[in-house]
Amino acid sequence: MQQVKTNKAPAAVGPYSQAIIANGFVFLSGMLPLDCETGNIVGDSASEQTEQILKNISGLLSELNLGLEDIVKATIFLDSIDSFQSVNEVYGSYFSEHKPARSCFEVSAIPKGAKVEIEVIAVTK
Repeated sequence: MQQVKTNKAPAAVGPYSQAIIANGFVFLSGMLPLDCETGNIVGDSASEQTEQILKNISGLLSELNLGLEDIVKATIFLDSIDSFQSVNEVYGSYFSEHKPARSCFEVSAIPKGAKVEIEVIAVTK
Protein backbone atom coordinates (compact mmCIF):
# COMPACT_ATOMS: atom_id res chain seq x y z
CA MET A 1 0.00 0.00 0.00
CA GLN A 2 1.09 3.54 -0.70
CA GLN A 3 -0.17 6.66 1.05
CA VAL A 4 -0.95 9.67 -1.15
CA LYS A 5 -0.31 13.20 0.07
CA THR A 6 -0.56 16.22 -2.21
CA ASN A 7 -1.16 19.95 -2.00
CA LYS A 8 -3.40 19.66 -5.09
CA ALA A 9 -6.23 18.66 -2.75
CA PRO A 10 -7.20 19.76 0.76
CA ALA A 11 -5.25 18.26 3.62
CA ALA A 12 -6.99 15.60 5.68
CA VAL A 13 -9.00 17.09 8.56
CA GLY A 14 -8.35 14.11 10.80
CA PRO A 15 -6.13 11.06 11.31
CA TYR A 16 -6.48 9.62 7.81
CA SER A 17 -4.83 9.78 4.38
CA GLN A 18 -6.05 11.81 1.42
CA ALA A 19 -5.86 8.55 -0.53
CA ILE A 20 -4.34 5.09 -0.48
CA ILE A 21 -3.11 3.10 -3.49
CA ALA A 22 -3.60 -0.66 -3.08
CA ASN A 23 -3.91 -3.57 -5.50
CA GLY A 24 -4.32 -1.40 -8.60
CA PHE A 25 -6.89 0.93 -7.09
CA VAL A 26 -6.80 4.40 -5.56
CA PHE A 27 -9.17 4.84 -2.63
CA LEU A 28 -9.83 8.55 -2.03
CA SER A 29 -11.09 9.53 1.39
CA GLY A 30 -14.30 11.51 1.55
CA MET A 31 -13.60 14.91 0.02
CA LEU A 32 -15.11 18.07 1.48
CA PRO A 33 -15.55 21.34 -0.47
CA LEU A 34 -12.43 22.89 1.02
CA ASP A 35 -10.09 25.45 -0.47
CA CYS A 36 -6.66 23.79 -0.71
CA GLU A 37 -4.83 26.83 0.65
CA THR A 38 -7.11 28.09 3.41
CA GLY A 39 -8.92 24.91 4.42
CA ASN A 40 -12.19 26.85 4.41
CA ILE A 41 -15.48 25.60 2.94
CA VAL A 42 -16.08 26.93 -0.59
CA GLY A 43 -19.66 27.67 -1.65
CA ASP A 44 -22.93 28.17 0.16
CA SER A 45 -25.04 25.83 -1.96
CA ALA A 46 -24.75 22.09 -2.49
CA SER A 47 -24.09 22.65 -6.22
CA GLU A 48 -21.23 25.08 -5.53
CA GLN A 49 -19.76 22.69 -3.00
CA THR A 50 -20.04 19.77 -5.44
CA GLU A 51 -18.12 21.82 -8.02
CA GLN A 52 -15.32 22.46 -5.52
CA ILE A 53 -15.18 18.82 -4.44
CA LEU A 54 -14.88 17.59 -8.04
CA LYS A 55 -12.07 20.09 -8.64
CA ASN A 56 -10.33 18.75 -5.52
CA ILE A 57 -10.79 15.15 -6.64
CA SER A 58 -9.41 16.05 -10.09
CA GLY A 59 -6.40 17.71 -8.45
CA LEU A 60 -5.59 14.69 -6.34
CA LEU A 61 -6.01 12.30 -9.26
CA SER A 62 -3.82 14.49 -11.49
CA GLU A 63 -1.00 14.07 -8.96
CA LEU A 64 -1.15 10.36 -9.84
CA ASN A 65 -1.45 10.98 -13.62
CA LEU A 66 -5.09 9.92 -13.45
CA GLY A 67 -8.33 11.68 -14.28
CA LEU A 68 -12.04 11.49 -13.65
CA GLU A 69 -12.29 8.85 -16.40
CA ASP A 70 -10.35 6.50 -14.11
CA ILE A 71 -13.02 6.60 -11.38
CA VAL A 72 -14.93 3.32 -11.08
CA LYS A 73 -17.12 4.10 -8.04
CA ALA A 74 -18.34 7.26 -6.35
CA THR A 75 -20.29 7.73 -3.13
CA ILE A 76 -22.02 11.04 -2.45
CA PHE A 77 -23.18 12.11 1.00
CA LEU A 78 -25.74 14.94 1.23
CA ASP A 79 -26.92 16.83 4.28
CA SER A 80 -30.34 16.91 2.58
CA ILE A 81 -31.70 14.68 -0.16
CA ASP A 82 -33.48 17.81 -1.41
CA SER A 83 -30.08 18.75 -2.92
CA PHE A 84 -30.01 15.59 -5.04
CA GLN A 85 -31.08 17.25 -8.31
CA SER A 86 -28.72 20.23 -8.10
CA VAL A 87 -25.79 18.01 -7.11
CA ASN A 88 -26.67 15.59 -9.90
CA GLU A 89 -26.58 18.40 -12.48
CA VAL A 90 -23.06 19.46 -11.47
CA TYR A 91 -21.86 15.87 -11.12
CA GLY A 92 -23.29 15.03 -14.56
CA SER A 93 -21.37 17.89 -16.17
CA TYR A 94 -18.13 16.18 -15.06
CA PHE A 95 -19.22 12.70 -16.10
CA SER A 96 -20.96 13.07 -19.45
CA GLU A 97 -19.37 10.12 -21.31
CA HIS A 98 -17.79 8.06 -18.54
CA LYS A 99 -20.26 7.26 -15.79
CA PRO A 100 -18.82 5.50 -12.71
CA ALA A 101 -20.99 3.32 -10.50
CA ARG A 102 -22.45 5.56 -7.81
CA SER A 103 -24.41 5.69 -4.57
CA CYS A 104 -25.94 8.77 -2.97
CA PHE A 105 -27.18 9.10 0.61
CA GLU A 106 -28.66 11.69 2.92
CA VAL A 107 -26.77 11.77 6.21
CA SER A 108 -27.50 13.62 9.44
CA ALA A 109 -24.34 15.76 9.31
CA ILE A 110 -21.13 16.24 7.34
CA PRO A 111 -17.86 17.42 8.91
CA LYS A 112 -17.21 21.17 9.06
CA GLY A 113 -20.88 21.86 8.31
CA ALA A 114 -20.50 20.99 4.61
CA LYS A 115 -23.57 20.18 2.55
CA VAL A 116 -21.81 17.55 0.40
CA GLU A 117 -19.00 15.01 0.73
CA ILE A 118 -17.83 12.71 -2.07
CA GLU A 119 -15.51 9.70 -1.94
CA VAL A 120 -14.29 7.82 -4.98
CA ILE A 121 -12.36 4.73 -6.02
CA ALA A 122 -10.23 4.93 -9.16
CA VAL A 123 -8.23 2.35 -11.07
CA THR A 124 -4.53 2.95 -11.63
CA LYS A 125 -2.92 2.76 -15.06
